[in-house]
Amino acid sequence: MLRIVNRVLLGLAGLVLVVAGGVVLAAGLGPDVPSWWPWSGPDDVLLSQAARQRWRAEGWWWPVVIAALVVAVLLALWWLLAQFRRARLAEVLVESGDGEGALLRGRALEAVITGEAEDLEGVAAARIALHGRRTAPTARVRLLLEPYASPGETLHRLSREALTHARDSAGLASLPSEIVLRAEKHHARRAL
Repeated sequence: MLRIVNRVLLGLAGLVLVVAGGVVLAAGLGPDVPSWWPWSGPDDVLLSQAARQRWRAEGWWWPVVIAALVVAVLLALWWLLAQFRRARLAEVLVESGDGEGALLRGRALEAVITGEAEDLEGVAAARIALHGRRTAPTARVRLLLEPYASPGETLHRLSREALTHARDSAGLASLPSEIVLRAEKHHARRAL
């Protein structure tokens, strides 16, 4: 989706710039422009003084200009932040043995891995996100560990159980994973 939005926005921006540049260039190169042309020659200005000051006295002018600029800035910020967001994998191609394959929803596979990871001893919470291509997904795993949990043992069981089950059930050759472990905050016990 983001790729399509990027292409449409870049295409529209390019089209507007090419058309505007062509119109100004045509008016600047020669006096033989048609009568309906917005500018009549190289000495003509893009906006006359009367056109620039036409709406200034109206009470609604400045709020509309400010609102339009705020909307433009917010849209530009949304677009910029969307560039850094990594899209989750929508579907995984599962080899079904008939040569065509089947599609497994990425969220369903994430939910299964999350459920198995949260069932592990010492795991308080788990978040899984699949990225990459549908034929070669990668997993980003974030685990919140209980205070008593052994990180090494939890990591070993996660890779041997939850991730191996997901890889085998989806018929994947491999499931590369990035695993981030965090410990749950806890207070020290008081001795009485």
